[in-house]
Amino acid sequence: MDTLTLEERAIAWAYDGNWVRIEAHGPSGLRLRASTYAARPAAPGALLDIDAVAATIERDGSVARIRNGGITAELDLQGRARFLDHAGRVLLEEKWRQRDTVTKFWTIGSETVETISALGLAGREFRPLPGGAAEITVRFEAKPGERLYGMGQYQQPNLDLAGCVLELAQRNSQASVPFVVSSHGYGMLWNSPAVGEACFAANGAIWTARAAHEIDYWITAADTPAQIVRNYAQVTGTAPMMPDYALGLWQSKLRYRTQDELLAVARDYRDRGIPLAVIVADFFHWPVQGDWRFDAREWPDPAAMCAELEAMGTALMVSVWPTVDPRSENYPTLVERGYLVRANRGVDVQQEFLGNTRFLDVTHPGARDFLWQTLKRNYRDKGVTLFWLDEAEPEYGAYDFDNYRYHAGEVLAVGNAYPLHYAQALHDGLTAEGATDTVSLVRCAWAGSQRYGALIWSGDIHSSFTAMRNQLSAGLNMAMAGIPWWTTDIGGFHGGHVDDPAFHELMIRWFQWAVFTPVLRMHGHRDPITPPAEPFRDGVEQCDTGAGNELWSFGDDVFAILRRFARLRERLRPYVAGLMRTAHEAGDPPMRPMFYDYPDQARSWEVDDQYMFGPDLLVAPVTAAGVEARDVWLPAGTWIDAWTGAEVAGDATIRCTAPRDRLPVFVRAGARVADAFADPAA
Repeated sequence: MDTLTLEERAIAWAYDGNWVRIEAHGPSGLRLRASTYAARPAAPGALLDIDAVAATIERDGSVARIRNGGITAELDLQGRARFLDHAGRVLLEEKWRQRDTVTKFWTIGSETVETISALGLAGREFRPLPGGAAEITVRFEAKPGERLYGMGQYQQPNLDLAGCVLELAQRNSQASVPFVVSSHGYGMLWNSPAVGEACFAANGAIWTARAAHEIDYWITAADTPAQIVRNYAQVTGTAPMMPDYALGLWQSKLRYRTQDELLAVARDYRDRGIPLAVIVADFFHWPVQGDWRFDAREWPDPAAMCAELEAMGTALMVSVWPTVDPRSENYPTLVERGYLVRANRGVDVQQEFLGNTRFLDVTHPGARDFLWQTLKRNYRDKGVTLFWLDEAEPEYGAYDFDNYRYHAGEVLAVGNAYPLHYAQALHDGLTAEGATDTVSLVRCAWAGSQRYGALIWSGDIHSSFTAMRNQLSAGLNMAMAGIPWWTTDIGGFHGGHVDDPAFHELMIRWFQWAVFTPVLRMHGHRDPITPPAEPFRDGVEQCDTGAGNELWSFGDDVFAILRRFARLRERLRPYVAGLMRTAHEAGDPPMRPMFYDYPDQARSWEVDDQYMFGPDLLVAPVTAAGVEARDVWLPAGTWIDAWTGAEVAGDATIRCTAPRDRLPVFVRAGARVADAFADPAA
């Protein structure tokens, strides 16, 4: 019996109800789908519905082969798959260890690899679950010496993910964006929003989905990691053009309690001569969670507030939570229409923070439209420019993923796409109004979030140097996962006393680094904390507020340094705008690991504590207390010390001084951005 089929732009295998299909999709890209269940129309997942691409299809005895650009896939009579580059080198191959896998077409050089085994391990495994889904496992052969990057945001210092086990699930400060880039010349998107795990072990990689109908992944090949990321951007979308006004300083804290308090801070920035791009009205400016409007008792005239801010050159961003309290004016309508997340068992309280709440089900198109229409009526029509989509995982009181279901399906099967649809709600609404430069601050992401204008920040992290070091790796891996817009809470979120000298050092080092990230954003819950004047109002528990978090809140010495770096960011704005345009047009992330620009230099794959901010700036943050010197590796070529103007020969590791008021930064020789450092205090 012949189990293989050749189609116009795909190859397929089928036997005993099991099937595999590999089709050309995007530049040098192939999409594999497989299942033990009857085939369904392909769900897009993170992939865009793009124009069909031409592919070369052929049959060679017991092997079917498809070639698209620089990548080839092969299927044998047993349905085993592998992928090769343009030179015939194996990029990725499924791991099978079974007695009946007798066809030996895997060859490395002239050696045929034996795959007969008594272990009974399948490269693709389905364990059926009640309801028609299955727990899925996919195994790949080990690749010695391979380095792996991307996958989203995890709170760890590891830049190279080889050897790591990663949960594929959304949590506060964790974002699963399952696109991985290999040093061996390929990138792979696990195109399933199911909760699961990726294990990149020395003896092979294992991907699991706790509930899914089929295996679905996309793989691309290229000679450089930059081209791999660009290929990925073409099939999942690029970010919109970041608006120019958003490239400066963003000011936020937990929380400005009133309209007068927020305006006073904005006026203070103006009076001190510090340009302020964005100021934020954080959470609990509303009467009840789920009302999605200002409480008129503290915010009496939002339109006048927005008009005054606009006259000062500052945009207002407001916090939006997807939590809905039963006491909200919108709750009856949302329940009636089925627009809320539902629990499978127990009392349906999904979060307990200043109220017992349920989450808006943003996987429902009607819920997304309801949210946008409410935000438009209560905020946008009054002059609010930007929206902060907090709680975007969403942050369940207990992460019992098996206990919740969305309109799109069980959370175990589709849960990781929640933040993508949250950002989509705002993007679709703004786009319908004619906006082309949408940007929303979002606390989580999934593959494809970038196309909806999602600016990701790294969540409620600790105020410590350890956390700061973790964010460096998190941001670079988000970049390699195709998310070009990323930021952090400068100084961390939890803790940090405004009078503590140790925190002052952390704030200085973090702010210096943040100047060379996509968005420069102050935020945090600073000590000492002030409790609310009224613990309860109208039966609703009220929120506390932290100490000041403005540039001048930490003493004159700190303020002088922060102000100088804020001015430097202003001088860098034309350069950053260029990086944002490249991200929009091609998918290149503004901040990226050294190997992104210098893949042919072996050392670039080993250095994990410095990075490139665009093609012309090499940045080496100080991420430990008490450090005033550090090593910096310079790629081959000539480099300019940004602070002294001295030329330095590359292809070397040098010792750099890093006093409290600066971090090592080098400019590629001949780059015009060097002018920004000529007089940053001017």
